[in-house]
Amino acid sequence: MSAPHSAASAANPAAGFPPSHASATKPSRRRRILMTAGIVLLVGGLAAATHWWRVGRFIESTDDAYIQADSVTVAPKVSGYVAEVFVRDNQQVAAGQALVRLDNRQYQAAYDEAEANVASRQADVARAEADLAQQKARIAQAGAEVDGARANARYAASQVERYAPLVKSGAETEERTAELRNAQTRATTTLTANEAALRVEQSQTVTLQARLQQARAQLEVAEASARQSKLNLEDAVVRATTAGRVADKGVRVGQFAQPGTRLLTEVPVQDLYLTANFKETQVGRMRAGQPVTLHVDALPGEDLHGVVDSLSPGTGSQFALLPAQNATGNFTKIVQRVPVRIHVDVTPEARAVLMPGLSVVVDVDTRHKEGAAAQAATGASHG
Repeated sequence: MSAPHSAASAANPAAGFPPSHASATKPSRRRRILMTAGIVLLVGGLAAATHWWRVGRFIESTDDAYIQADSVTVAPKVSGYVAEVFVRDNQQVAAGQALVRLDNRQYQAAYDEAEANVASRQADVARAEADLAQQKARIAQAGAEVDGARANARYAASQVERYAPLVKSGAETEERTAELRNAQTRATTTLTANEAALRVEQSQTVTLQARLQQARAQLEVAEASARQSKLNLEDAVVRATTAGRVADKGVRVGQFAQPGTRLLTEVPVQDLYLTANFKETQVGRMRAGQPVTLHVDALPGEDLHGVVDSLSPGTGSQFALLPAQNATGNFTKIVQRVPVRIHVDVTPEARAVLMPGLSVVVDVDTRHKEGAAAQAATGASHG
């Protein structure tokens, strides 16, 4: 019985040792594959854990973030019918560029009237100044007459004193003395009249000075009215207050615009910024100046960069129209959001795509704060 089995084994080598060797090779190859995969997974896990420990745990992310810009509502300061519209929808405009012109004929007429009024008031001032100068000349003339009358009075008095002893001695008659006394009286009267006339002229100066001040005040009023009329005339042309793009244009030629009526909106797309609303549990290590990576849905595959500009002084609920009143009723704790303003470094290529309202995923790297704290601690320990 054993001989046929041996013969069969010898006649059929496939049923001998080679089949058992092949079956042993397959498990060992599978084992090596599994071990290699496990090592790769282990290395990958260690790398991921290392990256999380060194970087990932310091990254604070949120998708509650939107691009914003300080848009300006353009409105006229004066009323009038729209005569011209100089811009079209979505047009780029520069600061000071004319956007809309209102019908300015009434403001031009008011300005011309104000200028004529200014000219009239200037003539009044010139006339008052001339009257005052003429009055000063009259005062000088009256003063000269007073000086002449005073000299005559002194001469008449001296003549009376000179002839009085002669009359007593009989060298001169009483008639001569009477004539001299009469001349002295006339000279004194003339002096008194001239002094009174001088005082009248001097008092008239006060009146003329008051009239001049009144004329100058009226001139200032007229000039102020002219400046206001000029401003109204200039404000009939509505200009851009800042550079940006025209949006939401609702102005049409022929419509009547009141002061404050919204004509269009100007968006300063060159000064975009980002507002990211982080949970209160994420802002503990967040500081101004930390780098930020931005993932914009409108720019797939392209990352933008920026820095943290500032953190809001309060949560969003504090500035809501109806803030929460947690002191009433039952209380349920809700994680609050803190608005964080981020300055965006925009490339010229990305600037053409970015616009206010786009949603963004924000990653803030808070390692800078940790590094500063570690350096401060090291310096304190060495000290």
